[in-house]
Amino acid sequence: MAARLARDLTRTGCPTAILSLDDFYLRRSERIVLARDVHPLLMTRGVPGTHEVGLALRSLAGLLAPRDGVPTIVPVFDKACDDRAPESEWLHVGGPIHVVILEGWCVGARPQLARELVQPVNELEREEDPDGRWRRYVNDQLSGSYSELFARLDLCVLLRAPSFEIIQDWRAEQEAGLQRSRRGSLPPMDPNALHRFISHYERLTRWMRRDEPADVVVDLNAKRIPLGCRVGSAASRSNRPLSQETGRVY
Repeated sequence: MAARLARDLTRTGCPTAILSLDDFYLRRSERIVLARDVHPLLMTRGVPGTHEVGLALRSLAGLLAPRDGVPTIVPVFDKACDDRAPESEWLHVGGPIHVVILEGWCVGARPQLARELVQPVNELEREEDPDGRWRRYVNDQLSGSYSELFARLDLCVLLRAPSFEIIQDWRAEQEAGLQRSRRGSLPPMDPNALHRFISHYERLTRWMRRDEPADVVVDLNAKRIPLGCRVGSAASRSNRPLSQETGRVY
């Protein structure tokens, strides 16, 4: 969807670039240190605290205010290897760029209240985070550098799945797609491994479905067909007109 939007906007004279939050995952070696020093569950990429947010902010700044003749270098994360791709494979994006589309699972997410973190939401939290240390760390990240990144958004759109359970099916489809393009570094996840992997995201996914931290919420059915759109809880983020402006982030 982001690719189609970028293509259509560029064709109408509004040069557009895409940043995927997934491409800013910490390197595997960095997550090993994080898992050792903070909590073992942080070895698994995806939750807030496992991205290099400072790099995302620098990439965003470079796209919106490029230096003449100097492209912005954007990292690439290889999910099939669970590691950042070599710098030789990073993207070089030239300007000028009028719109940046920032896409990703937890874009716009807001922290939960402390009391909402007490009760585990699944077996992973009950068995591997019994004292809540991991979920508190993840939640705290949303109050820090992530909030700075999300504050740059001029318009936030949430594609709201009908349930958390269907999201598991969608992630299984993605895993099947990765199998076709793997470099052989990691084996495909079996159903049990995939279930455990997705359990890392259950709390924040369910919270975002309730909180709806976006200006516009698009409800999807199980086949990803939009059922309609409505105003989200962050609609007061910006009351500026969306036309005839440059340097916007969506």
